[in-house]
Amino acid sequence: MSNDSPIDRLISLALEEDLSKGDITTQTTVDSGVRGEGVVLAKQDLVVAGLDVAERVCAHLDADIVIQWREENGALVSSGSVLGSVRGPLHSLLAAERTLLNFLQRLSGTATLTRRFVDAVAGLATSIVDTRKTTPGWRALEKAAVVAGGGSNHRVCLGTGVLIKDNHVDAGGGVEDVVTKARALAPEGMAIQVEVRTLAELQSAIEAKADMVLLDNMSIEMLREAVQQARSVGLITEASGGVTLETVRAIAETGVDRISVGALTHSAPSVDISMKVHVR
Repeated sequence: MSNDSPIDRLISLALEEDLSKGDITTQTTVDSGVRGEGVVLAKQDLVVAGLDVAERVCAHLDADIVIQWREENGALVSSGSVLGSVRGPLHSLLAAERTLLNFLQRLSGTATLTRRFVDAVAGLATSIVDTRKTTPGWRALEKAAVVAGGGSNHRVCLGTGVLIKDNHVDAGGGVEDVVTKARALAPEGMAIQVEVRTLAELQSAIEAKADMVLLDNMSIEMLREAVQQARSVGLITEASGGVTLETVRAIAETGVDRISVGALTHSAPSVDISMKVHVR
């Protein structure tokens, strides 16, 4: 493919890792010209993500490969479900298999873990959002997988939002000073979010008229008080720091607007998906 998007460059790199010296096993055991079909199978309960990326893998490798999906990104499927079929030259199917599955397994793993967090706060108004703690080069894919799992995206990159973290606060003279500076210099209309670690810092953020506060590593009791204070002046609240499936419900019950969870992308395990190929 001629497309030179970051995703396509990533796919090209992944295929090069596997095929820079060819597929010697297939070339020496399978006659050229043979056509086949691969059945893509979920081997555990999972949330599907990355089907579009799998299609692009095949398109990079051989335009003669045809994929027919039975499911769509975001679908919750049970173990044993057929996700779809891949048809084309058998040499091409076997060459694509591992790279195609690597993308599907990792992205579906992110979507599956995200769904677990979303389900853990079901019935509450709190949303689950991701972070920039992504695999280098995979950010767009992993953030799409978070959405497939029912979560929402935080900043895509450093240039898409003002999030004043502890290092900015410590280096810039305190919460009120850095919020004031950001308000004066940031693009017009861009929301100003600042991380606060104490109720005193929260009060400074309120006085500086921040738009959003990131409530970092607070106890449940402190978080509940911080949410009440922030809500009284219309600030959007976000909780972060060491959030787990065991703690996320209690955090959400404080009334916080959203919870950012780095684990969605930095700790999601790959799920088990296979592709069984046979001659047609």
